[in-house]
Amino acid sequence: MPRLLYLVNGSRRETASRLPDMFREAGLEVDLLWAFAGEFPEDLGVYDGIFLSGSAHGAYEDVPFIHREHDLIREAADRDIPMLGICFGHQILASALCDRDQVFRRSFCEVGYKWLPTTDAARLDPLACELGDAVRMFVWHNDEVRADHPDMVVLAASDLCPNHVWRHRRHRAWGIQGHPEVTRDEAVVWFEQSRARLELDGAVIADLQATADDALPAKTMLARFARLVAGATVAP
Repeated sequence: MPRLLYLVNGSRRETASRLPDMFREAGLEVDLLWAFAGEFPEDLGVYDGIFLSGSAHGAYEDVPFIHREHDLIREAADRDIPMLGICFGHQILASALCDRDQVFRRSFCEVGYKWLPTTDAARLDPLACELGDAVRMFVWHNDEVRADHPDMVVLAASDLCPNHVWRHRRHRAWGIQGHPEVTRDEAVVWFEQSRARLELDGAVIADLQATADDALPAKTMLARFARLVAGATVAP
């Protein structure tokens, strides 16, 4: 069975979504390691793909697990292991593969459900080709990935952030700033649990819950990544 390394970068081992189960249902054996607490694999050679989760930390922080994850990402890229990162995962992939200064702290938070126009490159991308002319998903970030690195191919952006979805020009690595992994029901619960932080960042919880949806078009990137890890031919 194809094997996926799922790195949990948050302060709790539990995830806000059932994405690990979604990957299992796609035919992958999922090894869930709590990178935040120092859990890392001994041998990357046993994995067919790597998923990197979100975190309250910044990819630029001087934290032991963040340094270890940078090294892991570079080794995985050298081994040609496909990688997909969401939120912090998107940012640390950019930091590890496109220089540490690619990630910076914004002066304000971008939060809410947004339509993200896609680029011409997305239509030719193995993971992003089903997103359409624009894709809607929940976004919530204070950190941002710059869009100007020569190895970075931008696949979608917002009015406030020029790099919401990207892939590496040479390596099989993709980053998504938003949160396509959560379903409508999961989002409603997550928003309530995160009420204080969301309101501090300028969100209105009632509005978020009223407009939540399953973000199915955005989830096509997750499904196509699972197929890629499983060894299937994934072409636009």
